[in-house]
Amino acid sequence: MYLKKIKIGNVELNNNILLAPMAGITDRAFRLICEKFNPGLVCTEMISAKGLYYNDNKTSQLLNMKDEKRPIAVQIFGSDVNAMGFAAEYVSKYADIVDINMGCPAPKVVKNGDGSKLLLDLEKARAIIEEVVKKSIVPVTVKFRKGWDLNNIVAIDIAKIAEQAGASAITIHGRTRSEFYAGEADWNIIKKVKESVNIPVIGNGDVRCTADAKKMFENTGVDGIMIGRGALGNPWIFKQIELEANESTFSITNQEKLGLILEHLNYMLEDKPERVAVVEMRKHISWYIKNSKDASKVREYINQITNKDELIETLTEYLSSI
Repeated sequence: MYLKKIKIGNVELNNNILLAPMAGITDRAFRLICEKFNPGLVCTEMISAKGLYYNDNKTSQLLNMKDEKRPIAVQIFGSDVNAMGFAAEYVSKYADIVDINMGCPAPKVVKNGDGSKLLLDLEKARAIIEEVVKKSIVPVTVKFRKGWDLNNIVAIDIAKIAEQAGASAITIHGRTRSEFYAGEADWNIIKKVKESVNIPVIGNGDVRCTADAKKMFENTGVDGIMIGRGALGNPWIFKQIELEANESTFSITNQEKLGLILEHLNYMLEDKPERVAVVEMRKHISWYIKNSKDASKVREYINQITNKDELIETLTEYLSSI
């Protein structure tokens, strides 16, 4: 049976199907929705170490975890060793696990030497992991990619460095930075990473359904899997995988989906002004209704809406009619 409890340091997870950190997506509202379907762990959006260091108000707001289930990982990013140490000490008062981002491919992140750019400077990566481990009062994990590009495949090296530096677990995404999210994730490198270290290894990349989850476990031998884009518009994927592992199934009706979307919107409204919440909710609605009848037409209409009442009315009418 591939579904099992795992321990990351002294933190025991109820299962080994985890929600990936995604910038602009895994805010408190989305995490609360995913938590209804029992992931073993959820993670915040990545939080800037320098933002915390310089006491930026918007940055600290990302630590809002009101009414959430535990455990929660907080992901931090940066390339300044001191700022990362400060951030680790700061967020470990709130988090159950501190995760270090060494995989983000976004140009605005890598231009500062952060995220996946650290895969080109393994000694700095080591120094950061050691400092974060030293300053954090909770277990530390590291999330990274296969490498910078096909000429710089460093996943096994960074995995060993993370283990030596005191990380309690690692997550490996099977693409290079230069691939961003294109093509297929390389599960073979995930398997090699798993074979190279003794701490838990979480596989990430191209798990979009229960069959993918089973295949990744079978093909790589990982201790757990992390789902990112596969949960967009489909936060119940965690429950589907859990039940499939127990030879059962899970599906959701349009009315249940409507209720979930409205609940998601309400969580957004708790944390953000109405217009901001409605605008940010649009992308989630696009994912929720993807492949449904007339979805593109409805999406086009919804993308003009800026108030919650009109949005609720439109969604209710649409999902009740299909």
